[in-house]
Amino acid sequence: MREAELWTRLNDVLGCDYAPAWADLVVMADLGGRVVNEAIQAGIPYKSIWLAVCSQLELPENLR
Repeated sequence: MREAELWTRLNDVLGCDYAPAWADLVVMADLGGRVVNEAIQAGIPYKSIWLAVCSQLELPENLR
């Protein structure tokens, strides 16, 4: 997964207006207590970030 795909998926599930704010505000234990943008900066693989988002939002398996 590339960063652009991660953002496309985030925008799809959260909306283009809310996704950037959510990525700056929601701290996830699965990302070591980071928000999405911090995880990206820390070099965490995009697929791992997406799976953490899926878990946090309780998204169905077909979106993972």
